[in-house]
Amino acid sequence: MAKFDANSTLKRLRNRYRLVVMNEDTYEEVVKFKLNRLSVYIALCTLFVLLVGLTVALIVFTPLKYYLPGAGYGDAKQMKELRALKMRTDSIEQALQYKQQYYDDLKKVLEGNVPKIDTTKLDIPKVENSDE
Repeated sequence: MAKFDANSTLKRLRNRYRLVVMNEDTYEEVVKFKLNRLSVYIALCTLFVLLVGLTVALIVFTPLKYYLPGAGYGDAKQMKELRALKMRTDSIEQALQYKQQYYDDLKKVLEGNVPKIDTTKLDIPKVENSDE
């Protein structure tokens, strides 16, 4: 098992590297950077924090927050209207289903596709006479 040495880890983070961007046709150096792992890590972390901060600021300080579902930024009046519209839509949808079923049944009757029901097989309870 290898021992963890903080001094060697810090040395590796501070080792200097050179990043060179060259023109492929002429092999001319366009840009060169002297970097180490620590500076690249810090730059990436800073970029990440800035992007997250800008995104949060964009959402909090602009009207975009009203377009996010579930964020809870809508006012009570809008939420009440939304609930009323949902209930109304559901009732209209149910009424439409009932009317469609009625029209389908009416069409069957007019076409003569009504199933014949044998009423002789119905189990009707006999009424007992209390006169006797």
